[in-house]
Amino acid sequence: MSRAYLVGKAPPLALGYEYADTAPYDAVVIGSLTLSQLLHFGEEAVLSALAEGTPVFLYTPGLPQAPKNRALAASLASAQRELKNWGVIFTDGGQKRLITAEEARAMRRTGRKPGPGAVLTPLAKEILEGSE
Repeated sequence: MSRAYLVGKAPPLALGYEYADTAPYDAVVIGSLTLSQLLHFGEEAVLSALAEGTPVFLYTPGLPQAPKNRALAASLASAQRELKNWGVIFTDGGQKRLITAEEARAMRRTGRKPGPGAVLTPLAKEILEGSE
């Protein structure tokens, strides 16, 4: 099983990773964030992973909400868009797991196959089929 660095609380659903708090790890999983963490995002492990091209997954049910304050809700939505723009992959823990090209290369090197219900980017599919 792949290892992932965990930020926040562990998601209640299995995302296909064994959680680790030290390197090496194959991905970063953000299990939960507080309002302040989302609005002023600066988690060093996540930023470093993004800079290095390591996949970062955010468990969306762990995101804070502000349904009674429209201005705050808009700011939270904007912060989420920024994380997506940085390359954070949002997941609700469902059976469909997005496999990126980088993860596909690592899978190919180690001989692993994507799990059932995995969704592959077009480049990831080419890599796993041996076309790259």
